[in-house]
Amino acid sequence: MFGQFQQSNIRLEIKASRQTIRDSLTQPTQLKQWLWRGQKNLPEQLTVGAHFTIHLGFVAIAHTVETCHGHGLRFLLGQGIDGFQAWSWDDGWLQSEIEGISLLPLNLGQTAMLLGLRRFIETKEAQK
Repeated sequence: MFGQFQQSNIRLEIKASRQTIRDSLTQPTQLKQWLWRGQKNLPEQLTVGAHFTIHLGFVAIAHTVETCHGHGLRFLLGQGIDGFQAWSWDDGWLQSEIEGISLLPLNLGQTAMLLGLRRFIETKEAQK
């Protein structure tokens, strides 16, 4: 793998319940709305062992679900990023950790992703 070892850990306060945050991260129909727009190969459910690949422009990033439970989700990453991404959450907060070797600027992508997720979740909560 070419690239540089990078790691980033970001925690956000978010005005939402644990259930809303969990559903936004573990339900592929919701993931398609805020993160992977236009992705067609997502599994019906994110369960341990589920595998899919997303494309960011010309870069493919393979994801394999390593763990998925009520308070966390962890993907093993391959191809464009050789590493992992872990998510943790509860009422009022969300944390994302990404670590790997890549040519992509992981911290920048992670920040943009988290801001988009927070906007999606808070809009959803406001509509309740």
